Amino acid sequence: MSIPQDPHRQGPAGYPQQLPPMPEHPAPFGLPGEPPRERSRRKLWIVLGSIGAVLLLVVIGVVILVNVVGSATNQARGLADDFTRKVIAGDSASAYDQYLDPALQQQLSKEAFISGVQSLEMDSSCTPAYNDLKVTTDNGVKSAEVVGQISCTGKKVDLAYKFEGRDQLRMVNIKLRPAA
Repeated sequence: MSIPQDPHRQGPAGYPQQLPPMPEHPAPFGLPGEPPRERSRRKLWIVLGSIGAVLLLVVIGVVILVNVVGSATNQARGLADDFTRKVIAGDSASAYDQYLDPALQQQLSKEAFISGVQSLEMDSSCTPAYNDLKVTTDNGVKSAEVVGQISCTGKKVDLAYKFEGRDQLRMVNIKLRPAA
């Protein structure tokens, strides 16, 4: 039995006609029977790399900010501790010379400062505790405000210090008085 062939589908001399040539660019999913082409993930890696770089920069910025603020806060706490220890130990003259800004020294004489500290009658039982410590920087000028209390046996002394300066912080305002 012979299958009738379509005369339009036959090529010369009875051979089947050849298929038309394939286009130069294959279909996006490949030809039937071919494995699919591997998709390029270049865009994905560019996006992920960009997101990773931004996150890394944010983390570095936060670490730097914490170190700068923490460093200034530690410096202010250290100054307040050193000053308060000298005052409690009775070394008020040295505290005056070492920590007070010259502008504050013009407003408050050394003798008035020493007599004011002595009137508080602090002794070795006194210990400072800082309730609030604020550090700011404005146009390169650092400022630190320290508020707290000095607790002694039988009494308390309120304290408030303000330090300012560019490179070295000096005390520009002081309050030491018996707690109410």
